[in-house]
Amino acid sequence: MLHGSETWPVRKENEVALQWAEMRMVRWMCDIKVKDRVPVQLRDRLGLDDIISVLSQKRLRWCGHVLQKEDNDWVKKCMEYEVDGARPKRTWTEVVQKDCEARKLNREDRSRWRKLIKDD
Repeated sequence: MLHGSETWPVRKENEVALQWAEMRMVRWMCDIKVKDRVPVQLRDRLGLDDIISVLSQKRLRWCGHVLQKEDNDWVKKCMEYEVDGARPKRTWTEVVQKDCEARKLNREDRSRWRKLIKDD
């Protein structure tokens, strides 16, 4: 299980590097070489999800925990804190919002939220 890093926005080049590393590990677990050109979906064979969808799921799970906190809780305040100065290209909140849109999630519908992001 990932700890800490799963909640932060990931740059596109880092996503690509993660996907390459993931596929190298999947091929290694299946004892398949790149030159074998096996047409079978190896992730399906192992019952694994794509690393990017796992990161999205972990971000949404963390966001669900934070949203349940009291309004005066320091963690919730940090989520809504606006930083002065240079703004990052993608904030954590923007990435979570895109994850919600991709899964058609609404923050108010907690039962559906839990069902869609539950850890399998």
